[in-house]
Amino acid sequence: MSKDLSAKLRTHAFNVRRDIIRTSARAGSIHIASSLSSVDILVALYFHILRFDPKDPDDPGRDKLIFSKGHGGLGLYCVLAERGIISQELLERYGQDHTPLAVHPVRGSTPGIEATTGSLGHGLGMGLGLALAQNRDRLPGRTFVVLSDGECDEGSTWEAIMLAGHLKLGNLAAIVDYNKIQGFGNVKEILDLEPFAAKWRANNWETVEIDGHDFAEIIPALCNIPSKPGKPTVVIAHTIKGKGLPFMENKLEWHYRNVVLADLEKVLREVY
Repeated sequence: MSKDLSAKLRTHAFNVRRDIIRTSARAGSIHIASSLSSVDILVALYFHILRFDPKDPDDPGRDKLIFSKGHGGLGLYCVLAERGIISQELLERYGQDHTPLAVHPVRGSTPGIEATTGSLGHGLGMGLGLALAQNRDRLPGRTFVVLSDGECDEGSTWEAIMLAGHLKLGNLAAIVDYNKIQGFGNVKEILDLEPFAAKWRANNWETVEIDGHDFAEIIPALCNIPSKPGKPTVVIAHTIKGKGLPFMENKLEWHYRNVVLADLEKVLREVY
């Protein structure tokens, strides 16, 4: 990956993190830390990986993204705004009455929202269905699903994992935002996922582990989808909850807390 591309992606990620903080403070919304941990993944997808034309968002041959961890939907909205798929004016209406930008993404509300998500454990199953339809219709697009680690406790997620491997859906990719903290504690304490990568491999998935904040690792992993013909791919992205704000990183309480307007300018100066 070139230094120029890496610098551009880092700039976009910095802008998105500031937008998340600013927008959430104005709306009084929570789940900031969950939004921040997936920023670099989403920036890589929307600025370099996805075959998606904002001028033709319904192209049947497009790549599709399902953001299964819908509670972090503000991060997705901010990336869509940074990419120019939605306007900054619309982003400013997040969380207000009559806005299409609900806390959890709703299908059809804006271009780029392929599925209604937030009821955890459903995203990968929906992605499997889209990928299977793409295959049967002989369409070139791929389906990417961004999952939280907490929803990998769900039985429905593992049903989809087993079936996708059985069907050999090479056009399906899962990206796990593995920040290791869920709603009420550390993933290891609530329901340990390890040996996580081995479980995906046992179900016939090509499995890659990366630093989910290092574009030098993110871009090669996502450029190489499908990683192996006839196999779905999972990218296990090791991330930091609250990434970009030192006082918020790896803190469980920021799953639900929000930045108050009185502190906004001070907090924005701390974003890196």
